[in-house]
Amino acid sequence: MPPKGAGVSERQPFSDLSPDAVLKAAEQLGLDPDGRLFALNSYENRVYRLGRHEAEPVVLKFYRAGRWSDAQILEEHAFATELAAAEIPVVAPLDIRGATLAHVDGFRVAAFPLRPGGTPELDPPGARELLGRTLGRIHALGARQRFQYRPVLAGDRLGAKARATVLASGYLPQPTEARYAEVSARLLAAIDTVWQQAQPLRAIRLHGDCHLGNILWRASGPIFVDLDDCMMGPAIQDLWMFLSGSPDEQRWQWSGLLAGYEQFATFDFTELQLIEALRASRMINHAAWIAERWTDPAFPRAFPWFAEPRFWERHTSDLAEQCEAVSAPPLLLQ
Repeated sequence: MPPKGAGVSERQPFSDLSPDAVLKAAEQLGLDPDGRLFALNSYENRVYRLGRHEAEPVVLKFYRAGRWSDAQILEEHAFATELAAAEIPVVAPLDIRGATLAHVDGFRVAAFPLRPGGTPELDPPGARELLGRTLGRIHALGARQRFQYRPVLAGDRLGAKARATVLASGYLPQPTEARYAEVSARLLAAIDTVWQQAQPLRAIRLHGDCHLGNILWRASGPIFVDLDDCMMGPAIQDLWMFLSGSPDEQRWQWSGLLAGYEQFATFDFTELQLIEALRASRMINHAAWIAERWTDPAFPRAFPWFAEPRFWERHTSDLAEQCEAVSAPPLLLQ
């Protein structure tokens, strides 16, 4: 097991958030809860489906302390509201008593309408084009202005800070630590080289964490949820996670996405060279995220393999393979 307390920035941040505390917060917000409460799948924050008397259920979100400032959360809310006002299928926060963010008993809380939807299935004809069309609309609106407080995808956010977090955490097994340090340093250098080659990049407002887990699917198409990681960055950040498999499979996937995307937004094909660099960055950042949150009881339950030496051996080997992918010529998708 990882050493207790090593590299810890917080301990059990939601330990006081009992079901009674959630219902009490809902009452203070005037949501008139009926006692029905169901915890939804979320690790970074705590999210609940809340039943209400004579009203539709809502989703109640308790933000993790210290991650975002109020200004950053409100900017996230404003972006979602702006998208929804343009009839783009994004779940925006509810305005409760004149605000979308409330402070209740030391927690920052927001409520969202409950939207039904299933797991996205992108293989049916037209599904990827529909997804690309919606992302094109999001990006066309996102390009109209800049975030003032949300982060920019650049610099340390590409993996340097995460690498330092892992190395300082004490969670790396001793036999793997030196190799991880060497491989991750080489990978960061490769990421930086590709990033510099792609300059100048056009940064727009993005969803930021755009994967199938943050999309609900209905007959009419996708509904985007959870803009918790919205940021400024290149458009490819919201597109690359929908590409996987063999080169031919990725070309087919890309053709569908782009057919829809370019109906509403123009894509800069220079950004295609960033796909493997962004994949590498996500790999480094994900391991660091778990390390930072390990003392939150939800994380050992969700990621028990993180405590095993073989995870770090495999993770380091994966980073070495990804270093080759980042340095290789980009996949020709045009």
